[in-house]
Amino acid sequence: MIVLSLLLQEIMVSAPRPTRRTILKAAGGLTVAAGLGAGTILATSAAANAADDGFGLHITERNEADPRMRYYRFATDQIGWDPAVNVLLPSDYHTSGRTYPVLYLLHGGLGDFIEFDRLRIREWTANLPIIIVMPDGGKAGWYSNPVASNTGPRNWENFHLNQLVPWIDANFRTYAEFAGRAVSGFSMGGFGALKYTAKYYGHFASVSSHSGPASLRRDAGLVVHWANVSSATVDLAGGSIYGVPLWDEKRVSADNPMENIERYRGKRIFLVAGTSPSPDPFDYANETQVLAGQREFKAALDRANIPYIAHEDEGGHKVRINRMTEDLNGIIAHLKKA
Repeated sequence: MIVLSLLLQEIMVSAPRPTRRTILKAAGGLTVAAGLGAGTILATSAAANAADDGFGLHITERNEADPRMRYYRFATDQIGWDPAVNVLLPSDYHTSGRTYPVLYLLHGGLGDFIEFDRLRIREWTANLPIIIVMPDGGKAGWYSNPVASNTGPRNWENFHLNQLVPWIDANFRTYAEFAGRAVSGFSMGGFGALKYTAKYYGHFASVSSHSGPASLRRDAGLVVHWANVSSATVDLAGGSIYGVPLWDEKRVSADNPMENIERYRGKRIFLVAGTSPSPDPFDYANETQVLAGQREFKAALDRANIPYIAHEDEGGHKVRINRMTEDLNGIIAHLKKA
């Protein structure tokens, strides 16, 4: 508390009108960041210039030349290599002086932080008043802290929620509060969005899952088995997300949307699944499981009288740009306005 008091005094002396951004940066990785992240101190922040280190993140690479797309790569003790993030700014960010809502957009399995840029997200968000954060999540990281890793730390959940979220709030003009944040994702990222929304209850006012699994235990835990096998093969050198041969049952339950239905109450929910996957084994297995799991999830929401928006479209396991743009407009309408 003494250190925090001195830091705040220093801010007051050097800047007559301190902003949430300067306070967050001064606080760095202190536990007070959790309180500041709720937006309880100041409602606005200073214009973002060059981003700084903080919250356990050290910038190792950056490109801030593009007026909209900012790129950063970090060294962090939570990941055994340097993960990256793209931050897509509104077209008027540098001239408006406004504070913006934020969408965290999570990529799918075998993807990376550039996944949505390859899909031309800059074009279909050009005039939207929202900041979009697109972080690395591992080729098969499953937006989790694994039970076991043989390749060093791969704590994606800690990286995203404990480091990246407060870092974004400290370096950009965001609404650092529940009403100002949304999370969405495709496939593995759709699961991550559902998981983060329930597990970190006060972080996200809107959640979207585009072809993401919503039920971990159905079909004898097929999604849990797939998370374990894929992560062991691609990311963890034989380690696992949930434990092998015995699962960490508490962790599975904490991550399973179907076991946390009440934690979606009062939030905007948007779901998309395909109804006709191709004969390709990967496409068929993925979207068949996604569709069945989302139907189970929707039935549970119905029983709890929790509203949602859902689409079942022709086709298989793919990003549907029309649904992404529809979703983005709904997110902006639901969140605090810029």
